[in-house]
Amino acid sequence: MESGLLNAVNDERRARRAVVVVKDLEDGSARLVRETEELGGELGEAVAKAFRTGNSGLVEAGGRSVFLNAYLPQPRLVVIGAVHISQALAPMARIAGYPIELIDPRTAFASADRFPDVELHADWPETVLAKRPLDAYSALAAVTHDPKIDDYALKAALDAGCFYVGALGSRKTHAKRVERLLALGATTAQVERIAAPIGLDIGASSPAEIAVSILAQIVRAFRSRGAGSDRLPKGEAA
Repeated sequence: MESGLLNAVNDERRARRAVVVVKDLEDGSARLVRETEELGGELGEAVAKAFRTGNSGLVEAGGRSVFLNAYLPQPRLVVIGAVHISQALAPMARIAGYPIELIDPRTAFASADRFPDVELHADWPETVLAKRPLDAYSALAAVTHDPKIDDYALKAALDAGCFYVGALGSRKTHAKRVERLLALGATTAQVERIAAPIGLDIGASSPAEIAVSILAQIVRAFRSRGAGSDRLPKGEAA
């Protein structure tokens, strides 16, 4: 890769922004495409799929053979609340490739004994997220049921454009949450992005089952980015 292009790719990766390098195999030219750029035609469709899946490969577009190198940031899962659901979710998320960070100021809950091998922050979300801000490749799940802990983190996730924002609670609980978030300055469009009640509707009951439903919803949200829907295009595998 030409040094200028390589430097541009590395700059984007350090900033946790996704890029695809498009190399024309016929003339050897290469260019960097950012996720915010819009391309039309077959190439645009192929690049959009590369951004969703993170897969690199050879494609035929516009009568030319091109190789797409996709560089996506590692998705980051931030969980607000050191509860039983979080204990089940942590190992599942790690296996699925979503490193988890857990934030909870309640030190009796946020302990290494309860969460071994988890990046744990026994502090308020305001403090932690000021040092480790969320971004478009972050997912946030708020599961404390405590507005004093959850609300700030939810607003921060909405403002950062996280690819997934979910919150535990009934529809009645969420209606009150929406009122508070609107009072904090969130827009109606923002609060409509919150997955609440959290998780896919699989009839989950136990903390482990709820964790499965949350992780499945996070994976679906990540793999459907840019597809104009919360579902993958028909026939497209993750």
